[in-house]
Amino acid sequence: MHSPMRDRPAQYRPQRQGEDVPRNGRGPFGDVSHLNAIEHSHERCAALGVSRIDAPDFTRVGRSDFNVVRDRNRRLHDHAAPVMEMLYEQIVNTESMVVLTDSTGTIIHSIGDDDFLEKASKVALQPGANWSEPSKGTNAIGTALVEETPTLVHADEHYLHANHFLTCSAAPILDPRGNILGVLDVSGDHRSYHQHTLALVKMSARMIENRWLGEDYRQLLRLHFHSRAEFIGTLMEGILAVGADGRIAGANRGALEQLGMSGAALRMHTLTTLFGTTLGALVEHFRSPLATPISLALPNGRHLMALARFNWPAWATMGEPVAAPAASAGSSTPEARPAPSIPPASAAGPTGGALSQLRTGDAHVDVVVDKIRRVLDRDIPILILGETGTGKELLARAIHTDSSRGKQPFVAVNCASIPETLIEAELFGYEDGAFTGARRKGAAGKIVQANGGTLFLDEIGDMPLPLQAHLLRVLQERQVTPLGSSKSIAVDVTIICATHRNLREMIERHAFREDLFYRLNGLAVRLPALRERTDLMALVRRILDRECASRRLQLAPDVVRLFEAYSWPGNVRQLFNVLRTACVMASGESTITRAHLSDDFVDDAERSVAVHVGVATPAVAAPGADPGHPARSVDSIGSSNAAAPASPVSAGQTLGDLELETIRRTVEALGGNISEASKRLGISRNTIYRKLRWNGPRG
Repeated sequence: MHSPMRDRPAQYRPQRQGEDVPRNGRGPFGDVSHLNAIEHSHERCAALGVSRIDAPDFTRVGRSDFNVVRDRNRRLHDHAAPVMEMLYEQIVNTESMVVLTDSTGTIIHSIGDDDFLEKASKVALQPGANWSEPSKGTNAIGTALVEETPTLVHADEHYLHANHFLTCSAAPILDPRGNILGVLDVSGDHRSYHQHTLALVKMSARMIENRWLGEDYRQLLRLHFHSRAEFIGTLMEGILAVGADGRIAGANRGALEQLGMSGAALRMHTLTTLFGTTLGALVEHFRSPLATPISLALPNGRHLMALARFNWPAWATMGEPVAAPAASAGSSTPEARPAPSIPPASAAGPTGGALSQLRTGDAHVDVVVDKIRRVLDRDIPILILGETGTGKELLARAIHTDSSRGKQPFVAVNCASIPETLIEAELFGYEDGAFTGARRKGAAGKIVQANGGTLFLDEIGDMPLPLQAHLLRVLQERQVTPLGSSKSIAVDVTIICATHRNLREMIERHAFREDLFYRLNGLAVRLPALRERTDLMALVRRILDRECASRRLQLAPDVVRLFEAYSWPGNVRQLFNVLRTACVMASGESTITRAHLSDDFVDDAERSVAVHVGVATPAVAAPGADPGHPARSVDSIGSSNAAAPASPVSAGQTLGDLELETIRRTVEALGGNISEASKRLGISRNTIYRKLRWNGPRG
């Protein structure tokens, strides 16, 4: 097909102001792909019968039709308008304007220099005009819609002669599934062309796309990643939205570029197939606001650094892997007993509702859930007490999910992790210029962000005393006054607080306000420590089923005994981390053994076993005993007649001394056989060697 582009000598090109690279195949206008795109567009226009020289049709759609177009694209306009203002600040006084169109090329919003608007109106660069290729020939907006890629059309590259005075840079705006929402464009006098304009437009389009993705998937986990950690949080980062089943629900343009996949191909993946990790692993790692980026590996071995952000109002019902332990309060009895089988997940308790998901067979937890159900939606503040790691935040999320506010925001604030100098600004927000380093235009505080939903104040006992008075006033008046502002904002929030501290003792020391305590303490419930609970193995079963859904892992009997005798100082959070690591270590196997557990955990657990059995010397076979009747294992210590007599506990002896004495006596009774001693004691040979080596020979 004949193309007008071919009628002009390659060397004939009008000079561009600011162009420092000649059109010789190396500059922005000499790029082969750019020239091909323009030529193909001209061919399309010729095939459509678009006239280059006739007076173009610059009429706009009627008012009623434009109102329909504007209303249909209201959300696009609302996301794009502030970005367009920022973009315009970068090009002001350059005889240019910023244009936003819908997916058909109809302009829905524009802003620009006054002296250029008059020129633009003559070619209908104003709301209501359509700039698709069939209507206006080759132009950045229409061609970007066809090519679905950022496009530059300069001067006589426009198909219509009437548009040769323009230079236009446009980028399509995509939704998280790759569909075109519209086009962002900067059009100006061709003499004011600058080579950085297209880059600014592309960056601005990405900002709009990222805002759209964040709103579309605000209830899901968003994974922000880049090959270099310092680029996370910039427009260069990739963002993936991950559903409750671990599948990729959406992605931004940066993610598609970094992963080298189309949106359709990417949505066929899960976190496991793409990065070799699970939803639960990410949530557990990033629950802390101070969590650092982690390294994720792609199937090709390439590594990416990633941060996860999430604010799920339906925490437990989304199948959050931590929501199992999220029962959040776990523990087992310290008594040794025969290794029980791990109950099936169905035995963990009812499945209706987020609170019911926390029931795993422990009577104490059942009582807590029953109490909370009685006050749900009664405007009674709840105070959750318990040790660190018992799952206070997960209980709070379950309360929010089962309440009438479940579809509204759940905003968590850890009062212990925010610097004292910043916590007031975090909670109440601030106006522009309220303090040094404040963001331009200010920021909404966590209380305002939680409006209509639930505000969870974790570690309320660590809140600075002066701030407690401010919080009390907010709770009483249900109004927030941001720092640096004289205007109050009405708020409607449900407050849930949690702490591991003894608030009554703090009140006596005047470290916590008594009036605030009674304002927050409508109903106080205490989550038991994991060592106090009776459903340890139900929790284990639930965690294993969620972390290793494709295979039913079991614990070896000696691991079960180790778990039951251990005190679990880190509570359910520690149990989850131990099992998650074990699942990875036991890849391809059906049983988790000691070899799959972390060495430091095994050492700690063995000390617990030593204390649990009364630090008695393990039953070992006397030299010359019948090998067919070996000594009994740890769970039968104390009942064996073959046991060597235990040494009396001397005054001043520490548990470490008693543990070491137990190991030495066992090794001596077995004639120095470390392997046999390891089996009888239930600890690794390396542990025995290390303890004997560090403590030296007995003097």
